Formats: sequence, C-alpha cells, structure tokens
Amino acid sequence: MEEAKRLHARLLRRGERRLQPLLLRVLAAGDLRYAALLIESFPSSSSSAPPSAPLHNRLLHALASARHPLLLPFFSRAHRLHLLAPLSFTLLFSASASSSAASSSSTRFAVCAHALLIKSGHFASTADPFLASALVSFYAKNRLLADARRVFDELPRKDAAVYNALLSAYTRSRLIDAAEKLFEEMPEKNVVSWTAMVSGYAQNGRHERAVDTFLEMWEKEGVRPNELTVSSVLPACAAVGAMELGRKVERYARGKGLLKNLYVANALVEMYAKCGSIRRAWKVFQGIGQRRDLCSWNSMIMAFAVHGLWREALVLFHKLRMAGVEPDGITLLGVILACTHGGLVDEGKLLFNSMREEFGLKPRIEHYGCMVDLLGRAGLFKEAESLIMSMPVEPDAIIWGALLGACSFHGNVELAEIAVDKLMCLEPQNTANLVILSNIYAACGKWDGVARVWKLLREKDHKKSAGYSYIEFDGRMHKFLVEDKSHPRYEEVYETLDSVTLTMKLVGLENLEEEEC
Repeated sequence: MEEAKRLHARLLRRGERRLQPLLLRVLAAGDLRYAALLIESFPSSSSSAPPSAPLHNRLLHALASARHPLLLPFFSRAHRLHLLAPLSFTLLFSASASSSAASSSSTRFAVCAHALLIKSGHFASTADPFLASALVSFYAKNRLLADARRVFDELPRKDAAVYNALLSAYTRSRLIDAAEKLFEEMPEKNVVSWTAMVSGYAQNGRHERAVDTFLEMWEKEGVRPNELTVSSVLPACAAVGAMELGRKVERYARGKGLLKNLYVANALVEMYAKCGSIRRAWKVFQGIGQRRDLCSWNSMIMAFAVHGLWREALVLFHKLRMAGVEPDGITLLGVILACTHGGLVDEGKLLFNSMREEFGLKPRIEHYGCMVDLLGRAGLFKEAESLIMSMPVEPDAIIWGALLGACSFHGNVELAEIAVDKLMCLEPQNTANLVILSNIYAACGKWDGVARVWKLLREKDHKKSAGYSYIEFDGRMHKFLVEDKSHPRYEEVYETLDSVTLTMKLVGLENLEEEEC
C-alpha cells in the first residue's frame, strides 16, 4: 500500500491524471476506503469526464465482495453519474451471492438495488442472462427462495445458467422434490445441471438416486463429468458400495487429469476406504504427494482405524505431526478409534487429554463416545462411568450405546440396565437396544430378565427390519430383500439361486458318501 501511495504522490506532483494503474495498485493492496476516495477525488463536473464505468464497476465489485460500508454511498454516486450498466448490477449481485456470510443490511441493500435495476429499465431492456442468473443466485443464497422463484418466473427468456442458479438453490436447501420438477422442465441440461442433481441427491442421503442420475448423465446422455461431478458422485458410490463404478470414475478422472484437483483425489481416497479397499485408498493417498491437506490425512487415518489397522493409523498420525500439519477433531477421533481397536488404553487416554492441553481442541460427543468404548472394551467400567458423569454436555445415544456395547462384551448386567434405561428415554422407538439387553440376560442365564424384555418388546409391537443387500453388476447397484420379487429380473435370479442350491446339495451328498466310505 505504501508503494501505491508513493505512486499517487508522484502522479500528483507531475499533474498527471492516470487513474487506472493507480486504482488497480490500491485495489491489489486491499485498501478499499482509499480506492473510493481516489475515485471521488477525480472531477465529476459537466466539463470534465468522470472516471469510466469499468473502473467504477471494479471498485463496486470489490466493495460488494467485502460487504464494505462504503458500498451504498459509492453505488449512489455511480447512479447519480449515470455510470450504472447491466454489468454493474451483475457484479453487485454476484458478489453479494458469493460472499460467505450474509447480513441483513447487505441483503436490504441488494433488494434496493434490484428495485433500482427495474426502475432503470436495464433488466427489461437487455434480458442479460448473466444478470438474471446473478440475481436469482443472490436471492437463493440469501435463503429468499420465494423471491428467487418470482424473479425466475418473471424472466422473459430463461437460459441454462438461470435454471442452474435456481436448481442449485433448491438442492442446497434440501428441496429435492422441487429440484426434480425444475430439472425435468429444463429445455436444455448441461454438466452444471446434472452435477447439481447428483450433488443434491448425495448430500441429502439419496445415494442410489445420485448414482443412477450420474449414470444417466454419463452413459445415456453422453455428458462428460467435471471435477465437481466426480467429487459429488464418489461419496454416493462409497455409501452404496459401488466400487466397480468408483474404479471406472477413477479411470476417467485420471485420463482427463482431474486427479490434480485435491477434492477429487480426497473423495477417491474416502470412496476406496469405505468400500473396504485400503490398498487402493493408500495408493491414491500416496499419489497426492505434497499436495495433501488435512482432509487427505484424516481420510487415510480414519480408513486405517475403522478397518482395525491401528498400527498403520498411529504411524500415519506420527507422519502428519512430522510434516507440521496441525490435527483437528476428526484426526484425533481417528487415532483414538485406532487405540480402541488396538486395546491401547493408556495411549488413548493420553491422546484424549492432549486435545485441550496440546492442540486446544474441545472434545465433542464423538470423542467421549470413543473413549467410553475404549474403556468399556478394556473392562474399565468405573472409569467409563466416571467419564460419562464428567461430561460438560448431556450424554446422548452415542455415549450410552457405546457403554451398552461394552456391557454386552463383558456381560455387565447392572450397567447395561442403566444404559438401556437412558437409551429408551433418548430413542424410545429403537427397540434394538432392548434386544441387546435380552441377549446380555440370556448370556448370564437370567431368563426372567429375558422374559421381561420380550414382554416389553411385544407391547412396543417390535418388528425386525427386513434385511437387504446390494450387488453391483455392470456398474449398477441392485437391491434385494428377503423373498423379494420387485426386481425386474427376479425370475432369472431365483432360477439361478435354485440351480446353485441344488448344486450345493449334490456336492454335500457326495462329500457325505465319501466320508461314509
């Protein structure tokens, strides 16, 4: 900034009015107040031309992005000098929509700017698609969906960008039904449209639909996925276990150079880890190299921990510390989980205590749950109970569920009863907790307890959920329930099953005859 001020002083001494290079230097330094004063210091009388509209637009965009208090007076000045063009409004609404934190004052200002836009006639006369999509995005990202829809409906012409702005707003707001309806109405869909739907389905837990939509886009419509599409579909593949499709996506991503994008690489690590292929996850993790961020480390540490590879998880945590990366709560959750699988009680307690003392992290409910599980598995029930009582927040179902699991492992009836009482208050519809208690009673020979629990289950009209499985075939997921006939090819499935069953019986008979001989 000091260099910009020196340049300003030299220009003043020489009597030169070279605003553009000076303003760009000041904006690069980030001093928006000085930049605004600089533009205002130039003449704006009828005899002298004011600074050009592009320079005003550049500063307008910077002020809007920073939600600077000078935005309103500067905008008024530009309006007074007749320097506002459709691009000015586009930059304003785009910056207001992309800003991370919305405020009531900036929202009110942008709404006023919309009114001024209508009054100026720019909106109706140009029907600028960039301006229209920026305006729809502004209302949508400020959670004013009704206003966004009204603007959308009033547009004389709607291109893909405008549709995509509203579509993305619906998916971000979890209005999937509305998004589906709008998506079907679109006269033209591009990769942004498809990605919005894939991402929306995945983020709202509709993973099967996300995979189906991705396959429809890629295979049927021939639309090529981009980085965002790939990083959106990979978590859905992980959720339904579609590793074959995930590998196909990886081959495509490598061929297109998309693995240079860290979000894609991290999503691929997590997909392989959740599908159980630790070797492939590790290979992708190593391929990231020096570009690794904390998310990369966390995904791999958690992958090792969840799959019982506690030594590898702890070694990788040590490498993270040696690399100078500061761990977060997810990192510590992974390493404490690794200690749980390894039975490393002292190491787990040390890591848990280091969260506050060394890393300045506040333990969350998940960390307490992991510690209760660690202590419970080791049979240290008094310590586990003491930890629960010392929690700064009310223990939830995660905590009592972890304690109940430990009681089931060690046959601790007394604490199991306490845990189930708490769980039935927190989640009365989850009768699985009662089934676990019944199993604990049975293992300890307390048949009167078993009878009491099953009487209670009958009163609650306990019904076991139907079991189902997923099978991936030709890159598509197929879901099967017990005695299911909803699949379009169920007759072929049952014919094959009958054939396999018959073969197994024949082999069994042959083995039996050989043993008798």
